[in-house]
Amino acid sequence: MKITPRNLPRHELIGLRIEVIESPNSFQKGIRGEIIFETMNTLIVDTPKGRKVIPKKDRVFKIWLPDGIAVLIEGNIILGRPEDRLKKKLKDW
Repeated sequence: MKITPRNLPRHELIGLRIEVIESPNSFQKGIRGEIIFETMNTLIVDTPKGRKVIPKKDRVFKIWLPDGIAVLIEGNIILGRPEDRLKKKLKDW
């Protein structure tokens, strides 16, 4: 299935480009890179300055889909294990 802005929370995020737009930690704002691993509460991003572990909670991310579309998504929407997000009921966001 093709990744679209509407079904992004239900897809695998590994391999997508990401940027941190909003964060309670000002040092995390602006971090860009490629998602190389995902856990229940964090994203591990490969950046030019090395790997960074970024919590999902209370952050806003810009994620680029494979076709070049950029999507803003709240980290609270993608909280949880990737395999459990399939079962989770999501409001239209």
